[in-house]
Amino acid sequence: MAEISETLEDESNSNKTTNKSEASDFDFNTMRKTKPGLKRLFLTLTVFISFLLGMPFLLKSIEIYRSPLPFRDIDALSSSIDSNPLLFPCQFQAVFLDFDHTTSGELDVDKLGFSILGHMQKFTGNDPVCGTCGNNYSVSVTLDSGNHCLHNQVASIASSWPCGAMKELKFEGSLKNDEAFDEYLNSALVGGEGYVENGEKVYTAVVVNRKDDEGVRVVVGKHRHAWIVGRDSLVETVEKVAEIFVKIFVNGGKEEALIHGEFMPVGADGRVVLSFNLLNADPHDWIYDWNFQEIDEILLDPIIEALGPLANISIESQVLYHTPKSSFSYWDEKQAGNIFSTKDLPFFVNSNEWHLDTSIAAGGRSKILQFVVYVPSAKECPLLLQLPSGEISGTNGFISPMWGGVVVWNPPGCLRDSESMHPPRYKISPQDLMKIFEVFTGQIRQLFGLKSDSLYMGTSVTTTVLASERGFTDWELDLLSRQHTCFNLLQCGTTLGSLSRLVQSLPRMIIMDEIGKQVKFSLEAAKLAWSKASRGIYNASAVASRQARSLAEDAFFHPSIMSVSYYSFEHCFAVYSPFFLPVSLHVLLAVVREWKRYKHESAKYRAWKAKEI
Repeated sequence: MAEISETLEDESNSNKTTNKSEASDFDFNTMRKTKPGLKRLFLTLTVFISFLLGMPFLLKSIEIYRSPLPFRDIDALSSSIDSNPLLFPCQFQAVFLDFDHTTSGELDVDKLGFSILGHMQKFTGNDPVCGTCGNNYSVSVTLDSGNHCLHNQVASIASSWPCGAMKELKFEGSLKNDEAFDEYLNSALVGGEGYVENGEKVYTAVVVNRKDDEGVRVVVGKHRHAWIVGRDSLVETVEKVAEIFVKIFVNGGKEEALIHGEFMPVGADGRVVLSFNLLNADPHDWIYDWNFQEIDEILLDPIIEALGPLANISIESQVLYHTPKSSFSYWDEKQAGNIFSTKDLPFFVNSNEWHLDTSIAAGGRSKILQFVVYVPSAKECPLLLQLPSGEISGTNGFISPMWGGVVVWNPPGCLRDSESMHPPRYKISPQDLMKIFEVFTGQIRQLFGLKSDSLYMGTSVTTTVLASERGFTDWELDLLSRQHTCFNLLQCGTTLGSLSRLVQSLPRMIIMDEIGKQVKFSLEAAKLAWSKASRGIYNASAVASRQARSLAEDAFFHPSIMSVSYYSFEHCFAVYSPFFLPVSLHVLLAVVREWKRYKHESAKYRAWKAKEI
């Protein structure tokens, strides 16, 4: 028994010795006997991947809708308008009557054409102005002796003058009556009103080689022709014809061919509201009313129809009371009236008492032109406007650019019925009302950039300009169409270019489908206007350019474009980072920490395995 116990003790002692030796070889800091588990790493990666998968949904939830805009087309339009001024093709013809061409032949007709072109180039200059013809014109010359006609080589428009058209006309009587001769010329031209087959207009100058008691007389008619009556040298006659073509038919009798944008009396939406106001300064003295509907039908409807291609015009009227003026006047014994001078005009309109802006339809970007008939009080009647020359104004009215016009109308006699307890009520007579609105017609012409006088003083010619019953002659409407087409296209290109740069600089700006459609239609209208203008179709180009500008303005000032939802990516990051950054940062750090731990434990396991081998 004693031997068995000693043997067991020896074996246990040897096992203890072996375990101690193995324990002394195993390092817990650098080795481990079990393979590290993936559970913790898997859970951490699962949370991290769920965050990554949720990012597209987050970005989709904060996405800003942007309708695609044709940026290339906008840039092409803007660069085309800036680099190439819009020039209209113009067709001119000069007709020489009663000139002896039996020995001259066709060569002299061609020389006349080249001579007129040379003088026109001197008047035009080398710098083309947008809205004019520039050097994009042609001149046809016709020598009409009554029995035979000679034409130069520009045969496409020479045929618009019928040979022998003046045979049946009694010159001596008709040349003295400008109105009758103007209408006869208009009816004599083929197609009427100077049209040719392709829709372009032809401007005609007729030179009548007849001796006139007044010397050489030059008249511009109501349509698209002018005439020169008298005997003059051929060189001077050619210069007069060239000046009529360039300075009057193209530039409208102004040195500056293009009206300035700040004096454009048409709203950005292509609408104009003509507001006519009858102001009774002191209704205790007298009260005046008017029959506005009759004047509207007689005088204003033709003006609205004539200016239809340029603007959508609406009319309104009202009668106001207790509307004194702001400026002062003084009594003048010599003139027998109260005088206010041109220096007082800036203070005449009393904006505190004259409540003129009452139109609901004139909201937004429409333009309102105010026309005021001011009836002074009894103590200021008659109220007269004195010009800087010291003379009394014949119209007794004035204009304020971009605002409208004022006419001071003094009641007949300026006598107040002091015995009456109630102020008398009157109506302005139709004759006086007709005179007032004739003055308003002249003021509308001035507001649209045209001259109101009937004489043009040129370098080589003094011209009488006939007035039209509707306020605007045909050649003046052509001039306004060219100028407004150019201005509208310039504004359209500028507005669309600004919108393009704004949208591209703010990638998180909301762009609705409606804005995209407006930009698309604006570009189409601008291209149509340019195409019509290049073919000389003035009215259609003016209408299309007005639509292009209006649509561009509507797109730029769309209510949704100023929404608070557009902000930069930095702003978006600053808004959402307080919600997601702390959690996502902890998850990312946990993934990094677990990955390092797993690599470290795996290295310890591999170290133990290597020790065992």
